[in-house]
Amino acid sequence: MSDWKRIIIAIDESPRSINAIEYVGSIAGHLAEVQLCLLHVYPEPPPDYYQSGATLDEYKAEQEERAKLLFAQAKKILQARGIAPQAITSRCQIAEQQSISAAILDLQVRENYGTIVVGKRGISKAEEFLFGSISNALIHNGRDIAVWVIG
Repeated sequence: MSDWKRIIIAIDESPRSINAIEYVGSIAGHLAEVQLCLLHVYPEPPPDYYQSGATLDEYKAEQEERAKLLFAQAKKILQARGIAPQAITSRCQIAEQQSISAAILDLQVRENYGTIVVGKRGISKAEEFLFGSISNALIHNGRDIAVWVIG
């Protein structure tokens, strides 16, 4: 079984992500040997993105700039709760030809993380039915891990 103290915090720009970061900070700040990975996974660009002459490299650069701001804010929150800077890593990646939840689970398996934390998305039942829910997919497809869904 994976080490539950190796935690992925999947973040985006939503207030629920901030709640998740604060929640993890309040727990992990009291733990020895905790390792946190701040992960921002973004979708492929919409089909009309390229019509203006933009490139995939430009899209990735835009997403990575936005992620840097997210990571800075998250690290500040976590460090204020007692987590050492060296215990925090960050990654920004595109969900290339896969769902965001599959990209999160791929990292979890590849690097043996034991816990995944996500903020609950505020979507309607109809949206969840049509598009699925990242947290739902993580809960149903994750194996031998803990998934924390923070509201």
